Amino acid sequence: MKDILDLDRYPLDREGSPEWKRLVEASGAALASNGMFNFEGFLRPGIAERAVSEIRPVMDTRSHVHKRMHNIYFKPSIPELAPDHPALRKVETISHTVCADQIAGSTVLAIYEYEPLVRFLAAAMGKPRLHVMQDPLARTNVMAYRAGEALNWHFDRSEFTTTLLLQAAERGGDLEYRTDLRSDDNPNYDGVARLLEGRDPEARILRLKAGTLNVFRGKNTAHRVTTVEGERERMIAVFSYYEKPGVMFSDEERVGFYGRAA
Repeated sequence: MKDILDLDRYPLDREGSPEWKRLVEASGAALASNGMFNFEGFLRPGIAERAVSEIRPVMDTRSHVHKRMHNIYFKPSIPELAPDHPALRKVETISHTVCADQIAGSTVLAIYEYEPLVRFLAAAMGKPRLHVMQDPLARTNVMAYRAGEALNWHFDRSEFTTTLLLQAAERGGDLEYRTDLRSDDNPNYDGVARLLEGRDPEARILRLKAGTLNVFRGKNTAHRVTTVEGERERMIAVFSYYEKPGVMFSDEERVGFYGRAA
């Protein structure tokens, strides 16, 4: 893994060492203050390009195209809101998805399953332990966004989201986010409406470089990927970890996300 990840800069393989503890503390502090941390240059030079070359044949021929209109909650309705409430404004998402079972033996899967990474993320997030997902499709996805396509405003179902940018778009394809827009006991529907109307001064845009690991609190942080422009698609790996072992999606969830159950 030393040839794939910059373990000199990010010493995930030296658990318990002073430098490992400093990295855990800095990452946890960034999560608390900014809702995210980023490891720029997490991949060694040339590794992102290698990962893309491994995935591109599948992405170009067998990826699942997911085009849908949705609200920020990915729900048909919210009981306490009128159907025309501005917090339920519809947006469009278009993406191309490759599942874990389509990239067996890939660099991306090797990184996802790297146990020192899993243990480090648990420590940075303040969790006793994290586990890789058992679902053969959902455990790791690689998403691509092409010219005119975007991942629109949404909240994540999980508390934390871990991604690895493999290829940046020529233009656009930036991460726009609003940290702690809601909380577990305050849905802040009026604040959500202001964000969707472009009136939230606390929304931020982050331009990530290929090879960057990004970890953020997506459950209460609204976020989107802005519309991609240019010939080069944006390609990103999404890693799913859970506090309990053996997590699987239902057949209905797999069909909804990937167009197939197996």
